Amino acid sequence: MVDKLIGQIMSVVILFGGVWLLCIYIRHKIDRATGGLLSPEQIKILKEEVERDARERPRSVAAMTSIYLPKIAKDFPDFNYVEMQRRAETTLISYLRAIDEENPKLLLNAGPELKANLQLYMGMLKDSGIHENFDDIHIHRTEISRYMKDPGRCIITFQCSLECKHNKIKDGEVVEGSEEFKYQAKYELDMVYIQDRDKVESDYDKALGYNCPNCGAPVKSLKYKVCEYCGTGLVEYNIKVWTFAAVRELGKI
Repeated sequence: MVDKLIGQIMSVVILFGGVWLLCIYIRHKIDRATGGLLSPEQIKILKEEVERDARERPRSVAAMTSIYLPKIAKDFPDFNYVEMQRRAETTLISYLRAIDEENPKLLLNAGPELKANLQLYMGMLKDSGIHENFDDIHIHRTEISRYMKDPGRCIITFQCSLECKHNKIKDGEVVEGSEEFKYQAKYELDMVYIQDRDKVESDYDKALGYNCPNCGAPVKSLKYKVCEYCGTGLVEYNIKVWTFAAVRELGKI
């Protein structure tokens, strides 16, 4: 009885061992066959197809507009999302064109912080002897990705998915990107609204805001409807008081 039980156990072990060895053999044959089926030229073609798909496929964005827009509309009843979306796209395109044409004056809707950062980046390119090109810019999609409220200010972050021809040239040679192919990229833009200059910490933020159209005095808080210096009635210009403070590239393919 014991011998019979031992024999059955050994049979099971041998069976599973045989199946395991057979699986290893089949996997080995598949790996060898797969490697042998693709020639170096076919591998090259497959790689080019993968790279082309990556160049042509738009980058995804963090689309949180439906989540944050009701909160923004509650805080700012006159907020025009479509207009602000267009401003974000216009600002991004002007930012890239300013780099391409080496002319910071082309940057639109920017606050002092973004202007300073652009000047710094362009200075780094010049010191390195590099010219950066952006051509055929096309924006696929723009969405709100974040909404934050800090002391004295509110920040709306947009994410833009775009494609364009991009390269960096040094000494007449392309050192990054391509003169022929487009690339896909994703950018973030921070749009800032200064509610109270006395509460913000950044010197850049203190320079933002709205001034009385009559006497030019700074309006410390946009809740005021009358200038505290000259008594002139104030109209809150929704578009004018929002400025862009940062542009960040999140990645490119």
